Amino acid sequence: MKRNFVTLAILAATLPMAAAQKTLNVSVENGSSTARKATPVVISLGNCGIDVKSALVTKDGTEIPSQLDDLDGNGTFDELCFITDIDKKATQTFSVTLEDSGSPRQYKPQVYAEMLLTNKKIKSNNKQDLYISSLTVDNGTNPYWMLHHHGPAFENDMVAYRIYFDHRQTVDIYGKYRKGLELKQTQFYPSKEQKAAGLGDDVLWVGETFGLGTLRGWNGNAPEMLKDVDQRTLRIVSRGPLRTIVEVVDEGWNTMNAGKGKLDMTTRYTLYAGRRDCFVDIKFNKQAADYRFATGIINVKNSVELSDKQGLRGCWGTDWPVSEKDSAGHKRETVGLGICIPAKNVVEELPENKDNYPYIIGNATDELHYNITFCSDNEEFGFHSSKEWFDYLKAWKEEINSPVTVKY
Repeated sequence: MKRNFVTLAILAATLPMAAAQKTLNVSVENGSSTARKATPVVISLGNCGIDVKSALVTKDGTEIPSQLDDLDGNGTFDELCFITDIDKKATQTFSVTLEDSGSPRQYKPQVYAEMLLTNKKIKSNNKQDLYISSLTVDNGTNPYWMLHHHGPAFENDMVAYRIYFDHRQTVDIYGKYRKGLELKQTQFYPSKEQKAAGLGDDVLWVGETFGLGTLRGWNGNAPEMLKDVDQRTLRIVSRGPLRTIVEVVDEGWNTMNAGKGKLDMTTRYTLYAGRRDCFVDIKFNKQAADYRFATGIINVKNSVELSDKQGLRGCWGTDWPVSEKDSAGHKRETVGLGICIPAKNVVEELPENKDNYPYIIGNATDELHYNITFCSDNEEFGFHSSKEWFDYLKAWKEEINSPVTVKY
């Protein structure tokens, strides 16, 4: 009997433990009178009770693509997301099964992100091969020319963005003719052959402007770039298949807010499949009520402006996408730009100047959130007049201000 007991104990100790599983019933309600396309649904996993390794999302018994993300890089998934279209005044129900075993399911990529060191041995601008996920530099180090396309670039089938890795940290844009993922082919610099085949290109010259919604400091009289930073990190947090997340961390930023001290700031740019807008989420290391910042959009040459005086601003204009002295091989590009800032964060909307349509903004907490968007007149699927673009921006703000309700 004793021997049998020992044998059973050993067997029990060596048998694998059963995988833990948890099922959530997720309700998504659109209370708006407008149908919604490509609506992101994000579920925090922090309190789900298990260490999630894999997930399955179904609707009416049919599997739909989902994505697990480890946002802080600690090896644990923090969020699950999926995307849905939902009719006006409608409610949808999803089943989400979480498991502490296995690995994330694989789905067809609908987004793409890349960050590369420049390989000087390769002369072609669209065949670079030194892929990286993050880079940290100390104060005084400018890796702008060390990085291909000067920082991380990311896209879905409609639009593409990049972030400059220098004191400007400018958000720049890449316009497309037709829908599809193409940055892996063009690497933001299409060849003559690729242009002839209908692939997209850089469509905006940003210089030292805000570009599209870049956050800067405010010294009381003018915007301040992020020149005085102890350390700067750019990181690709997520590469898809449904969303890309690019993160910029500025540690020890002297914002030039007199006597207020330095800030640590983390900025995340999130782009979902099927959406042309990008979510900008900013987190500070302390309450920032006493600080002021600046943002806005570039004043594209000869552009016309939209402003509702409540945080929505846009423009439609035409200019060279590069400096005029470098314009050989390029054409003038017509673009529509937009930014939507919560009205509570707008300290002052400043008049347009030769460079920008600017704002002074602030927040009583340790966070800031706003959205940016754009279109290119080249798009076969997009907008082709200021009226069309401004109508879109107004509807876009309504959508942002009346999000779907998610319960689980």
